[in-house]
Amino acid sequence: MSVVLDASLTIAWFFEDERSTQTEALLDRTAIEGAIVPSHWRIEVANGFQTAIRRKRIDRSYRKQAIEQLAALRIETDSETALHVWAATLELADQHELTVYDAVYLELAIRRHLPLASLDRELLEAGRRSGLPSL
Repeated sequence: MSVVLDASLTIAWFFEDERSTQTEALLDRTAIEGAIVPSHWRIEVANGFQTAIRRKRIDRSYRKQAIEQLAALRIETDSETALHVWAATLELADQHELTVYDAVYLELAIRRHLPLASLDRELLEAGRRSGLPSL
């Protein structure tokens, strides 16, 4: 696995106005090297697509195609996420003033010694302060 991938970056792959050279490069990297995500990642991604449907940015057919494309990527779900939530993750959330949802990504990246791929500035800054490798 090459990176810890968060939902904000994942969703950006599917919206023209959110894509960039960097997000496209990460998509290519994920396709080749794979990525790892915490156990709630699928819920966050599904919610992002559902919100996009409600806002009329996409339709259900597009959501289905996007999910099929994601399912084809080498994205591993971490099986230990929940074991760390009430200890290390909460400590990181407190230390960096993050939501627990975001701190889960940070905890996973620290535990696996992997860079964090996100569009969330606060999360990326917390990763930098924690000594995570940058992309």
